[in-house]
Amino acid sequence: MYTKKIYFSGGNVRELQEIFTDIPGVVSVLIGKLSARNVHSYVNHELQTLEGVDSVEIEFNPKKMDLSMLMDVLFNVLNPYADQNLGVYYNSGEDEPQVELHLNFIANRGKEPVVSKACLTINDPHIDKIVRKCYVKVGRLINFVAAPEDEQNFLRKHPEIKTDIDLTKFKTSLRF
Repeated sequence: MYTKKIYFSGGNVRELQEIFTDIPGVVSVLIGKLSARNVHSYVNHELQTLEGVDSVEIEFNPKKMDLSMLMDVLFNVLNPYADQNLGVYYNSGEDEPQVELHLNFIANRGKEPVVSKACLTINDPHIDKIVRKCYVKVGRLINFVAAPEDEQNFLRKHPEIKTDIDLTKFKTSLRF
């Protein structure tokens, strides 16, 4: 089976993992660190910390799930107009145009289109009126280090933990 991967950062990665796990077409969801590099501590000669941005790796079947639909879910959970270290990272060059197009739509949502004298709508990228600023970072993946197995699916192993998102309500309202 052919699959693709996309990486999202921002918010609580444990909640993001729980949200994306049951979406049709998603094969697996792992939490970890983006652009992580190992930092060794010589106390007990063990790996003590990982530097990087907390993120989720989503592996999906592109025949069953579209990348823009995954980004729609992300932007329904996390506000792209709030400065909260939100990011979308791809590892395949073929995903770049789709990610850029979707984020261009998000950034320009709410803007009034420019209309010419002939009543034609013009998509003018140089329009000065900006309604909202989109804070989503976009880029090619450098490195991803998955968290240890005991950190994966943490909320499923500990259902008593309170979350900021009502996961049950969110999953029942999600329609594909």
